[in-house]
Formats: sequence, structure tokens, C-alpha cells
Amino acid sequence: MRTRLVATYLLLMGLVLLALEIPLGLVLVSRDTQAVAADRLADATRFASLAAPALREQEVAELTIAFNRYHEVYGIDAAVVDQEQQVVTAAGLAALDERTRAAVRQALTGRQVGSYQTIWPWHAPPLITAAPVTSGGEVVGAVVTVSPTNELRDRVRTVWLILGGAGLLAVMACVVTAFAMARWALKPVTELSATASQITAGEHTARVPHHTGPPELRRLAVSFNEMADSVTEALHRQRSFVAHASHQLRNPLTALRLRVEELGHELRSAADDPTAIAAARTEQELALAETDRLGLVLDGLLALARAERGKHALTTVDAVRVAEARVVAWQPVAERRCVQLELVAPPGPLSVSAVATGLDQALDALIDNALKFTTDRVVVSVAKADGGVTVRVTDNGPGLSAEQRRRATEPFWRAPDAQNVEGAGLGLAIAHVLVEVSGGRIDLLPATEGAAGPGGTDDAPKRVGAGGDRPGPGLDARIWLPAQFLASR
Repeated sequence: MRTRLVATYLLLMGLVLLALEIPLGLVLVSRDTQAVAADRLADATRFASLAAPALREQEVAELTIAFNRYHEVYGIDAAVVDQEQQVVTAAGLAALDERTRAAVRQALTGRQVGSYQTIWPWHAPPLITAAPVTSGGEVVGAVVTVSPTNELRDRVRTVWLILGGAGLLAVMACVVTAFAMARWALKPVTELSATASQITAGEHTARVPHHTGPPELRRLAVSFNEMADSVTEALHRQRSFVAHASHQLRNPLTALRLRVEELGHELRSAADDPTAIAAARTEQELALAETDRLGLVLDGLLALARAERGKHALTTVDAVRVAEARVVAWQPVAERRCVQLELVAPPGPLSVSAVATGLDQALDALIDNALKFTTDRVVVSVAKADGGVTVRVTDNGPGLSAEQRRRATEPFWRAPDAQNVEGAGLGLAIAHVLVEVSGGRIDLLPATEGAAGPGGTDDAPKRVGAGGDRPGPGLDARIWLPAQFLASR
């Protein structure tokens, strides 16, 4: 851009110089030529006044002396011719050439010759002037002068060189000034580009200096810095939240695992009730498995932070197996709440691509919400759909309006009638991010739009947001993920 700005400045400067110097040079040439021609015509007219009595009385001696003196002092040839174009007397002019004779012929008609000529630096012929000699109102001859133009041409050439040098100096000054102005004007843009690259590379503390450059670009730099501050603060809050959540969850998780392991030691030391011991060991194994899964959830939170920064790795998981595991894990909660939790899935595997624990956490959030707001039945279904795999969680609770379904994935958002229900409003937000970075989507629909039935393939996700503004009878939450292919389950 700097080169283009300088080229634009130079083009404008060149046009201005051409528009000024060319007319000025022409005016100077015309002025100097007219001045010399007028001076020579004045000399010719003076000699014509002297030549009139000399021709009348045929006494040209004094006229010849004046011509010779004129020639010696100024180096200008001069001659007097009669009506027959014969030279009467001359100084330095031996013979008349064709141009001189043409000027004489015009002078014999009573006209002066010489004022219309223009002498250019490359114009070598001399300046010829002629004036008629009159006596008693009759033209009796003519005076002609032939002036060398070397001095005039040298003077014009010098003036032109001065003009050209001044123009060159102006161009050089324009180049220096243009580069300085372009550097000054574009410095904020260069710094803005460099700062944007630094922020992209992870240097979130980089900022654009905003004390140089045009006012408009200084305001742009200030706005960019304010935007960068807002984005950096948001990222800091987000990462702080994830780190804090991971830290706060890991401590009780560690304590839980220690207590469960201690329970295992106690069970191994008891032998009076084999049935109770077997049941306790089963519960212990499930608890240990759940603690391991919670550890994966913590890793998933870190994966969420990396995913939102664009740094994540996809893995291949079996959606059917994940759904089975999550239904089994949530069965105790469903039984305590007297809710029937069912799974409808095909017998074979349906592999999908997702971030680590992404599908697990998304299903946990959907099942948790469904169990909180239904009193009858929750169905988890897995099926092929739209070139991928859809995992649905359907309940018959109060449902959500169209506006509520649209805002349900916002962090910390909760429905107005669910403020007293346990939860922080983060489950769907985290699930939404994890599913999106996995290349999938989450659709929240009224349960009435799932008419194809749990587990079937349908095109209902294409009608996201339908169902009006009133909460419907239940919610049909759908996770769609791109399919992968495994040889066996």
C-alpha cells in the first residue's frame, strides 16, 4: 500500500509540474523572442529613417559607416536594398538568401517583418527583421537585419534547465515527503496487523500503540485494543471457571475414591455374610467406575477449554455403547424419582466422531434435565439419520417454548419456572460446545415433533425451533454427530 500511495503522490505531483512548467517555459520563450525581435525591429526602423534621405540623395557613406559600427558592436548583419531588391549598402551581409529576400519583399510592401517569429533552443536559423524605407509616403527601399540567435537560445536553454532542475527537486522532495507521509499514515495499520498476528499466536496481552498516525486510525487502534481487552477478559473468565471447576471437583473425587477403596478393604476383612459382601463389592465396583468416569469428565472440561480455543482432537466412539452406559449410570436416579428410563437402540454399533467424553457429557446433561422435569418416562434412543447418528432424549415434562429452546444452550440460562430446581444452567451450554466442536449439532424440539418414535430415522431436526411460543408437552433433545465406521463392536 505504501508504494501505491507514493506512486499516487508522484503522479499528482508530475501532473501539477507539467501543468505549470510547460506553459511557463513556452511563455518565457515567447517573451524573450518577442523582446529580441522588438529590439531588432527598433534598430531596423531607426536605420530606415536614416536610409530615406541617403537613398533620395544617393549618399550612403554615412549609412555604411553606421552599419559597420553596428555590426562591430553587436555582431548583427544589416543591409539596405532598393525597390529592385538590390543591395545599396551592407555590413556583414554579402548576399541575400531566400529567407532574407522573403523578408525584404514583405518590407517593400510596407510591412514590418520579425515580430511573429519564435526562437526555440533547437532552432538554429538567425532572426531576420525588416522595415520599409519610405520617402514622401512612398516605399523606396527596405532595411534588413540578420541577428544570430545563439545567445537567445542559450538563455532559453538555461531557463529551461533551471525549470527542469526545480521540477526534479520538487519531485525528489515529493518522494521524500510521500514516503514519510505514507509511513506515518500506515504505521498504525502495520502495527495493527502485527498485533493481530501476535494475538492469534496466543499473545493475548499484545496491544496496538494508539498515539501515532491519522486520528481515524488512532481511533481504530483504540477500538481494537478495547475489543482485545474484552475478548481477553472473556477468555480469562472462561478458563478460570474451567480451572476452578476442575479443581473443586477433583478434591471430593479424590476423597470419594479413598473412601471407596477403604470400603473394599473392610469388605475383604468381613466374611460373615457372603451375599451382602457380594452386593457391596458390586456397588463398590460401580462406584469406582463412576469415579473413573468423573475423572474423564474433568479431563473433558479441560478438553472443552481447548476446544473453545480451536485446539481439540476427535476420537471414534460407539454411540450405542455410550448410551447404554449412561442409561445404566442414571438408573438409580430414575428409580429414586419413580421415572422409567429406557434405551431404544439397534443391536450393532453405531460409531461417531467426537471429542473425548463429549457424547458422554452431552447425554448426561440431557438425561439429567429430563429426569428433573418429568414424572413418567424418559426414552434414550440411538439411530442413523442424515448421514450420521442421532441420539435422542425424549421426556413428557412441561417442555420449553420456542424462545426458551433457543436460549437453553446459553451459559447459566435457566427457564423462569425452573429457578428453584437444582442446577447451575451449564449442562446444556457445555454439551452444545462439545457437540459443535465434534462437528455435530444439538436440536431441542417439542416432544410432539418426534412422531416418528424413538430410535427411528426421521427428518425432524430440519424443523428446529418449530412448535410456537408456548411450552409443549415434553422435550425432544437430539444430538447429531457425523458417523464413523468400525469393523466390529
